[in-house]
Amino acid sequence: MRTVGLVPLSFRRAFVSPDGQRAAAMAAASPRCTSVRLPALTAVLLLLMSATTVQSSQGDKEPVYRDCVKQCVRTNCTGARLRGFQSAQPQYMALTGWTCRDDCRYQCMWTTVGLYQAEGYSVPQFHGKWPFARFLCFEEPASALASLLNGLACLLMLLRYRSTVPRQSPMYHTINAFSLVSLNAWLWSTVFHTRDTYLTEKMDYFCATAVILYSIYLCCVRTLGLRRPGVSSMVGVLLILAFTSHVSYLTFVSFDYGYNMAANATIGMVNLLWWLCWCWQNRRTLPYWWKCGLVVLLLHGLALLELLDFPPLLWVLDAHAVWHLSTIPVHFLFYSFLIDDSLYLLNTEKMGVKVE
Repeated sequence: MRTVGLVPLSFRRAFVSPDGQRAAAMAAASPRCTSVRLPALTAVLLLLMSATTVQSSQGDKEPVYRDCVKQCVRTNCTGARLRGFQSAQPQYMALTGWTCRDDCRYQCMWTTVGLYQAEGYSVPQFHGKWPFARFLCFEEPASALASLLNGLACLLMLLRYRSTVPRQSPMYHTINAFSLVSLNAWLWSTVFHTRDTYLTEKMDYFCATAVILYSIYLCCVRTLGLRRPGVSSMVGVLLILAFTSHVSYLTFVSFDYGYNMAANATIGMVNLLWWLCWCWQNRRTLPYWWKCGLVVLLLHGLALLELLDFPPLLWVLDAHAVWHLSTIPVHFLFYSFLIDDSLYLLNTEKMGVKVE
């Protein structure tokens, strides 16, 4: 457990409500609101039952935490002490936006966690998150690493796709565009888990939604657009309008976590059912159909890992990081399907066979 150079407040003050009555039990904090690359309906519905807004949690509501932060900021974040903090702060911390106040919140978080554990209470969340041990400038080291590895897996398989599939394949450019959208999403996921700010959170959420919507477009082009390009174009326009409306509402009206999860769940289920219907229809003609079916089922099944919401193991590995780590192998299977299917489409086009 971490110790800090701040005078801790009494245990009683930490856990006594304003009217002086000790709480009967420490209620579990609201689950962490995460970017929804997973369109698993079950997971989202269960999360919606327990999460509305996660701007505050049990830990940061405690008087000991709030008083600790105020005292730390008042003592260390003004005048000569602030200049001393800034001169001693590593460059990588300054470049990623860590301020004196942020450092106070981080240190006071561990003070509060220590008090909770000393009195036998479960570990609380702070500002919608579990307490994570910071590594260098990484707020959530395991999730940041997992997001980076997902991005690298996506990039590796994109390069393999480009080296294997000729540009003349009907789905070549659509798949390349989808890969770039996915890479952008994993980039922002890595940035967000490195440093959680207003901007990085929004970019993580919005880019995740873009991936799901583009996956629907990819499915539409494969199932309908090759024979009816006008249909896929219309669907593409509708998806762009839906994305624009979604982002505008969350940006200018209300950043509603529950709405965001419900929206992603809805479009995710459309994506799931559409792909599964295509797999079922082509199970007798395409020997690689099972790869696509397994990928979409895995993505939705692995999403259930989010329900295992638990305090981070060793203060690093939580359910969200486990989920991100578990999706890394899925990229290899998905691109194996895309390569097989693109080569099949190219061959059937050369032979003049009708595409299914």
